[in-house]
Amino acid sequence: MENNSTVEHTDSIATDRRNIRNGHQSAVLWITGLSGSGKSTIAYELQERLFEIGCTVVVLDGDNIRSGLCKDLSFSDLDRSENMRRISEVSKIFYDVGVITIVAMISPFKNDRKKAKNLFGGKNFFEIYAKCSLTICEYRDVKGFYARARKGEVKNFTAVGSAYEEPENPDLVLDTECESIENVTKTVLHMLRVHNIFKGS
Repeated sequence: MENNSTVEHTDSIATDRRNIRNGHQSAVLWITGLSGSGKSTIAYELQERLFEIGCTVVVLDGDNIRSGLCKDLSFSDLDRSENMRRISEVSKIFYDVGVITIVAMISPFKNDRKKAKNLFGGKNFFEIYAKCSLTICEYRDVKGFYARARKGEVKNFTAVGSAYEEPENPDLVLDTECESIENVTKTVLHMLRVHNIFKGS
């Protein structure tokens, strides 16, 4: 049911003013990929590098969000979509106040990722695919989720009991199977410089 009892307020401090104060543009780096592909490792390394050069930056990690904001959601397709919707809205709040937001979550469905990008009008939203084969992701799985999923102990686990739809036209593909974290981080930082999100080395 539509709620007609709310009125959205316009922030008196525009995003452009915040970007000038921060010395960089707002941006969302949405890192998608299978469990074990290195999304969180990349996200926190990027955060460290951006923080070191004076950027206002935050990581929204899928597992952390699931333990708080979205702990009421299951792993059904419907709840996965709702999980993404909530994180998209939180990312938009950070974007509007001048933050570089790094989202690290599986985000398995193309349509949900498209909706997230559309929320920003396509501006400074970067879909980044952490590409890694299922074989290697399973090999790296120190928590044993893949093994448990194959035994039927974990339901709807992505790439085992639930689909993962690979990005068709991501803004960046990171070969996390072969490349080091240092190299893929440099690749992302280069992309941000090219798009004038921040300046400097």
